[in-house]
Amino acid sequence: MKSTLRVGIVGAGGIAPVHIEGWMALGADVAILRRTDAGALADRYGIRIIGGLDELIDAVDVVDIISPTSTHLEIARAAFARGRHVVCEKPLAASAADARALIDAADDAGVRLFPAHVVRYFEGYRDLHERIGSVGTLAELTFRRTVGAPDSAWFYAEDAGGGVIRDLMIHDIDQALWLAGSVAEVSATQDPPAVGDRVSPPVSAHVTLTHSNGAISHLRADWLEPGTPFRSMVEVAGSDGILRVDTDVDPTGVDPYRAQLADFAEAIRTGGDARVTAADGLAAVSVVDAAYASLAGKRPITF
Repeated sequence: MKSTLRVGIVGAGGIAPVHIEGWMALGADVAILRRTDAGALADRYGIRIIGGLDELIDAVDVVDIISPTSTHLEIARAAFARGRHVVCEKPLAASAADARALIDAADDAGVRLFPAHVVRYFEGYRDLHERIGSVGTLAELTFRRTVGAPDSAWFYAEDAGGGVIRDLMIHDIDQALWLAGSVAEVSATQDPPAVGDRVSPPVSAHVTLTHSNGAISHLRADWLEPGTPFRSMVEVAGSDGILRVDTDVDPTGVDPYRAQLADFAEAIRTGGDARVTAADGLAAVSVVDAAYASLAGKRPITF
C-alpha cells in the first residue's frame, strides 16, 4: 500500500485504536472526525482532527466507519456521493434493506464497500476454512462467543442497530455462512428477552441455522459481566473428522485487524476481491434479521 493513501475515521469508540493503529502501520495518512473522545485519540496517535463530515470525506480516499450501526447508512451514502471507498465495521447496517441500499449506492458510485468482519482474518479461523474439506460431509458446526457487556447504551437498543445477536453473534453468523454456505432456516432464543427494544446484560442468545446443504450450525453469544475475558470457539464436525479453534488455546498470530485493512487496501489498489465482500456483509445481516424475526414470532424463519 502506498504511504499516501488517506483514511478518515468516523467514530471514536473502543474499536477505534485498532483501526487507527492498523492504518498507520500500513503507512496511511489518518484523520479522525471530531466527536466524543476524538481529541484523546488524536493526541495519542498524532493524527489530524477534522471538524465536519463533508470536510473529512473531501480530505481522504477511504472513509472508515466505526460509529454506531444506525449511523452507517447515512455516513456511507455521503462518502459514496463524493466517490470515496468505504470500510464499514460489522454489522454492515441495522437491516438487510439498509445493507442492500449501501451496496446499491456503492455500485452506482463505482466505489468499493468493505464490511469489517475481522474474524475471517484470525489465523485459526482462516486455517479452519482452508481445511474444511478434510472433514468430509459437513454435519454440525458449534460456535460460542463470550465477552464482557459493552459500555455504550446504544448496544442494548435492538431497534437502533444494537443487540447481542446483531452486534456480537454476527461474527459467528458470518463464519457459519463462510464455512457451511447459505441458510434455509433460522431459529433463535434469547435469555432474558428484550423488554420493548432494550436488552439487559447479562444476556445469552442461541441461534440454530439449517444450511441448504443439510448441515446444522448452533451458535451461542453471551454479554456477561464487565471485565469478562473475551473468548470464542468453533467446532466443525463432518463425516471424516472434527476441526476446532479456541482463542484460549490457539495463538492469534498476525494482528487480524491489520491483516484485514491490508487486504482491503490491496483490493482497492488492484481492483480485486477482498476476503470478505459487500455481499457477505449483506448475507450476515439477512440472517440477523431472520433471527430477530424468529425471536419476535417465537418460531423458525424459513428463507
